[in-house]
Amino acid sequence: MLSVRNLTKTYRTAGEEIAVLRGVNLDIARGERVALTGESGSGKSTLLHLIAGLDAVDGGEIRLNGASVTDLSDAGRAALRRDRLGLVFQQFNLIPSLSVDDNLAFQSRIAGRHDAAWHAELVERLGLAKLLRRYPEQLSGGQQQRVAIGRALATKPLLLLADEPTGNLDEATADDVLALARDLVARTGCGFLMVTHSARLAATLDRRVTLHAGLVT
Repeated sequence: MLSVRNLTKTYRTAGEEIAVLRGVNLDIARGERVALTGESGSGKSTLLHLIAGLDAVDGGEIRLNGASVTDLSDAGRAALRRDRLGLVFQQFNLIPSLSVDDNLAFQSRIAGRHDAAWHAELVERLGLAKLLRRYPEQLSGGQQQRVAIGRALATKPLLLLADEPTGNLDEATADDVLALARDLVARTGCGFLMVTHSARLAATLDRRVTLHAGLVT
């Protein structure tokens, strides 16, 4: 479902070139849940951003469901994020002026794929029924991240990408939020790639891959 081949990315800073990714290869099957680990600066977030089309690659290829991501224009990558990918970050990135209900439905409505029955199931399974009229500032961190996960899965994407989604949560809340994410990913059948520093959380997924010195080990 996801195929990454010989991916390279170099950043230029203060007149110096830093090779962050030096030929990364990675495959994720439909429905597979994969943890991406590695020390700080190993390129985990860079790889996630390239797969999401948030940045352009220097070399190599990314294919999602057989279609090339690396050949897309900026507009094409934006459409990919809207229609085929779900994104969850450490910062919850909810829209402060929208209620929980509207935040949850935001991406699916933009994509023209809002499904009222699936929306209702997400509300129930994420425990949001009593929070729908609240605004993000009225929620705890764990509640905000549950809304963010629901928003990302509302379109039933091909792939859910999560960058340290539990980084701002305490351990018990992190466990609860990740358990919900795993269950909902299984329900939709999408792939799941999660960046995490936690070996404990990584062990709850199907497989763990590690980035070291710009390569998957």
